[in-house]
Amino acid sequence: MKKYIYILMFSSALLACDDELEQVNPNVVTQENFWKTENDVLSGLAATYKMFRHIDNGYWGVRGVELTNGRGDDFFIRNDVKALYELSTFTNNPSTGTPSSMFTGAYTGIFRANQILDNIETVEISDAEKEAFIAEAKFLRGLNYFHLAINFGAVPIFTTVPQTREDYFVAQSPEEAVWEQVENDFKAAAAALPVTYPSEWVGRATKGAAIGYLGKAYLYQEKWTEAEAQFAQLTGTTGAPKAPYNYDLLPNYEDNFVAGNDNNIESLFEIQNQNVGGTNPWAGENADESQGVTTAQEFAPTEVGGWFEAFPTEKIFNEFQKEKTVEDDFDPRMYASLVWDYPGAEFYNIPYTEISSPFGHSSRIRKYQNWRDDDEGIWISEINEKALRFADILLMYAEALTMQGRTTEAYPFVNRIRERANLADLAAGMGQDALMEEIRHQRMIEFFREGFRFYDLKRWGLIGEEIENSDKVGKEFLTLPKHEYFPIPQGEMNTNPEIEQNPNW
Repeated sequence: MKKYIYILMFSSALLACDDELEQVNPNVVTQENFWKTENDVLSGLAATYKMFRHIDNGYWGVRGVELTNGRGDDFFIRNDVKALYELSTFTNNPSTGTPSSMFTGAYTGIFRANQILDNIETVEISDAEKEAFIAEAKFLRGLNYFHLAINFGAVPIFTTVPQTREDYFVAQSPEEAVWEQVENDFKAAAAALPVTYPSEWVGRATKGAAIGYLGKAYLYQEKWTEAEAQFAQLTGTTGAPKAPYNYDLLPNYEDNFVAGNDNNIESLFEIQNQNVGGTNPWAGENADESQGVTTAQEFAPTEVGGWFEAFPTEKIFNEFQKEKTVEDDFDPRMYASLVWDYPGAEFYNIPYTEISSPFGHSSRIRKYQNWRDDDEGIWISEINEKALRFADILLMYAEALTMQGRTTEAYPFVNRIRERANLADLAAGMGQDALMEEIRHQRMIEFFREGFRFYDLKRWGLIGEEIENSDKVGKEFLTLPKHEYFPIPQGEMNTNPEIEQNPNW
């Protein structure tokens, strides 16, 4: 991906053309002079990948990270940006900006993937190359539909590029049909993607990423046996990697979240960020746009040039402390994820006691922050967002087995996670309920700030119970089942006469 991101990236109107034009300017990219070479396909793919880290509309851009974390019982977003505060406090409505941006970003990515799929046959490359490119485009499309399914439920499905204005006006398909599309795309991707790429293409979707996400899609639908079958391809019965895959846990948990360890052995798929290109991450899709993100600056304290937008709740601060290591210390994941007033604690080379706490929280976010530097300033963070880690595979595999009543088989996968955290192995004989409680606890602390918590609570049926049992600001406004999904954005309601608003909105 270090090479890949430099390939020409197009706007959301990628290769749009006017059939009424009779002449083609040879200096302008059009449908007539594009989709001819391998580089054309690579450019289209780069534009599709790029949407994941788009600063406003990208699922792992700044606003996407805030959206996916903001509704959890472990996260608080202050009232600086109206849309973020609304979604974090369950006071959002169909006009709230950030969910609308994620909706737009997902369909932009789907549009771009469909352009590749619609035009690949005109490209002068081998059949084997076409097959791999088709698989890659379907992976990207499937991932966008996965995000739409968990955030909006029933949404329109597009598998080709609309040819007329009326073609854009598509009614919602039931959520079950959206999941079927996700499954089909990931299956196709898993069948034809390579296991690895040459080093210059690191970051592109692989067979392992497609298998992992297919298993995750099954898990979210409680298709336990199907999920198990996918995870079994990636790991042996002891939780070790299974050939030809070499995924494994990094010895040091924190190494996942520093730039020097991007694209490591624990990562199945991650979003590539670099401080290259232009100097303005908010510039939109043009030459001024940076290929990094400002997420770290958003969460950093004001003393080091940050905007202090988000904080951990007291609930997550206490959750990390439920169990000490075998050496009677805090869980190393706590040190990697949070900073608080412990002896010698420093944050950006400043004693933690010198950092203000304007809202009275006991801790601040350390994960994904450049906290060993002197400040965040106006820096553009280069730390890749780890979209799918092997730790997630292990805990999802354990969950799939546990939900089938096979707790003994699930033990090794949970213990792999515990052992890296220097925790004692689980006591033998845990039943299904007890082991699921342990898996839920491990997921909460293992993936803090990685955008999974609210979606885990939703699929477990625990949103109301866990948010009520927390100090989350705005919990009194939570209404179920209304807030299980975001509403269809008002802009879509205004322009698409075929679409209907989600229930309860």
